[in-house]
Amino acid sequence: MADPVHPQRALFEGETPFPVIPSCEHFAGSEKLIGKALELQDKMGGTFDITMDCEDGAPAGREREHAEMVVRSLRSEANKRKQSGVRVHDYTHPAWKHDVDIVVGGAGDVVRYVTIPKPTSVRQVGEMIEHVQGAARRAGLKREIPIHVLIETHGALRDVHQIAALPWLQVLDFGLMDFVSGHHGAIPSSAMRSPGQFEHALVRRAKAEMVAAALSRGVIPAHNVTLDLKNIYQTYADAKRARDELGFLRMWSIYPAQIQPIVEAMAPNFSEVEVGCNILLAAQKASWGPIQHEGELHDRATYRYYWELVQRARISGQKLPAEAEAAFFAAM
Repeated sequence: MADPVHPQRALFEGETPFPVIPSCEHFAGSEKLIGKALELQDKMGGTFDITMDCEDGAPAGREREHAEMVVRSLRSEANKRKQSGVRVHDYTHPAWKHDVDIVVGGAGDVVRYVTIPKPTSVRQVGEMIEHVQGAARRAGLKREIPIHVLIETHGALRDVHQIAALPWLQVLDFGLMDFVSGHHGAIPSSAMRSPGQFEHALVRRAKAEMVAAALSRGVIPAHNVTLDLKNIYQTYADAKRARDELGFLRMWSIYPAQIQPIVEAMAPNFSEVEVGCNILLAAQKASWGPIQHEGELHDRATYRYYWELVQRARISGQKLPAEAEAAFFAAM
């Protein structure tokens, strides 16, 4: 009897599967905070990514030194999980090309992703991606470095569907505060917080448009931060609303206490995960043909849904049934 076919090969052969990455992205700008974040990331089993920040983190005039510190952090023994990306300066800042050259040239093999902030057009994003690609070629890299793009200006929102179609794109991030400020007072500051950020018509429209653009191109949509750093429940509630009402699959953290609430709020319902494991195991035994499970018909469409769900559950730290873990992840 032939060996069982893995779902990744059976369901996505010949095409690019939807990215499965942690649902929380934690920002850290200083060397001290990056070190603490790396330690916490390892302790929590890699359930969140870290974005090392060259944009807001770098002291004015010391951008090169800051980028070199980021490379040292990426190369350090503390980066055990290799789940750290870097946000570079925006297109209008003279340091952005140096950021890319230093980070990709010095740690392009281990950097998880490169985040592009504040673009005002698809042209700017395309030019920045081309520079990342060129830096990767000059460094002799064979991999594609995933690109994350912040949608936080009128121009980026206008071009969001074109941006989502660019090469190497993995994540579109919504930048709430810059988006609100860019409306010159037409959107009140209360829309930078909850419930306003989910209820103001212009903000909700922008979020929904960005999510639709991302998902239509196989890109992860990531939600903005919660400004209230101390209220853990507010972070959880924001992540839950972002996930359930608008379809976001990832959210930013800017304070360590926000990480776990985001992971928990974004994680799949475990009862559905258990059902998905049972369906996938039965489908694998049927060589991925249609099956009947508890009186319902299932085929490749539902198999894909449940396979992505199970992967997201596992990366969120949920413990899968032993048979599913052995069948789908033992060799990974």
